[in-house]
Amino acid sequence: MSVSGHVFHRFPNSPLPIVQNGDGPYIFDQNGKQYLDACGGAAVSCLGHSDQRVIEAIKSQLDAIPFAHTAFFTNNAEEELADFLAQKAPQGIERFYFLSGGSEANEAALKMARQYFLELGKPKKNKFIARRQSYHGNTIGALSLGGNVARRDFYEPLLRPTEFIAPCYAYRGQADFESEEEYASRLAQEFEDKILEMGAENVAGFIAEPVVGATLGAVTAVRTYFKKIRAICDKYEILLILDEIMCGSGRTGSLFACEQEDVAPDMVSMAKGLGAGYQPVAALGVQTKIYDAIRQGSGFFRHGHTYVGHATACAAALATMKVIEQDGLLENVKIQSTRLKALLKDVFSHNPHVGDIRGRGLFLGLELVDHKQNKEAFAADKKISSKIKTQAMKNGLMCYPASGTVDGIKGDHILLAPPYIIKDHHCEEIVQKLEKTLDDILH
Repeated sequence: MSVSGHVFHRFPNSPLPIVQNGDGPYIFDQNGKQYLDACGGAAVSCLGHSDQRVIEAIKSQLDAIPFAHTAFFTNNAEEELADFLAQKAPQGIERFYFLSGGSEANEAALKMARQYFLELGKPKKNKFIARRQSYHGNTIGALSLGGNVARRDFYEPLLRPTEFIAPCYAYRGQADFESEEEYASRLAQEFEDKILEMGAENVAGFIAEPVVGATLGAVTAVRTYFKKIRAICDKYEILLILDEIMCGSGRTGSLFACEQEDVAPDMVSMAKGLGAGYQPVAALGVQTKIYDAIRQGSGFFRHGHTYVGHATACAAALATMKVIEQDGLLENVKIQSTRLKALLKDVFSHNPHVGDIRGRGLFLGLELVDHKQNKEAFAADKKISSKIKTQAMKNGLMCYPASGTVDGIKGDHILLAPPYIIKDHHCEEIVQKLEKTLDDILH
């Protein structure tokens, strides 16, 4: 089949190949060309593209009933998925609200935080703090919470006010004279200072990605950072909202990324890997105190979408979670992460244009620089990330390059988020094809 000419493509001036089929971590186009999916699309396809157990679970749900509006019914898939996640979730996260995508999940978090404080009789608590160089979704509310300059640019007049503080970005933010502990303390103090500047009585929530994805390229926080943030949130009665849209659902080697920070949030958003791309699905997990405040107050959450709790989507997510557990894929994430990171460091550590290799689990990033010694970024007009994406596709590799890493304008990175099912030879293929791609563009 040829391109119709009637689709409103996201990038109208960039013709795309037509996808034909998938097999494990590979995708094939209409000409039979094979691409190794080293980024899961956008950290979505954690089981690859052909897991028959998930496909059969979807078919089985379709045979029973595809959809029944949750204003009238609940469904078994939704109930079982919530039970599964509650058993694995951080302490106190016992209720789950299911949606169709990450933007919807963070939009729901924004509204739920607002309603929670209204139920408590604290209506002044309606402001939010987020971090620069972050991304939390593309709906107006979620985009307002994000510090991604390029994504906000066109829509700035539509966005609600949000206060931003520095990200925990040690490669560029930690001073040479600072220890990790001192750096974490400085950032935590900046957070507390911002709360006091705004008035704690006005602040409802703080949102952050445990491992920053699209905007910074797999940046992990230094040790104790999130514990310090959690303590400050508790001190001023501010909800800690952790965005695990990209980094969660096993991507970093634990089902919830925040497990490795040893903190429990008040809300946690999930998507992408939750359904592995087999269905559009997301979740917002919340502490029991939030659910109880709404249940005992207004009696209903004053927000919703048509496809909340969609039975077929929840069936796909439940099957995905079971496959990850039954096949021991979290362990494979750890094993292959160690191998892939070692290969990346072996090949790229001495590359003059690879400034930093970072990440956790199968969520890894390479920050690209013009001059390694002083960490100088490439000029934005060189469009390095765009060229790398195009060249990688020519070389049969899907990766996730992005620009604006440093300040929203300058800087480039490559994000790698391959499926949890990869083996040793896939790691080798990723690195070989990535090396060829960088050589093609940067030399």
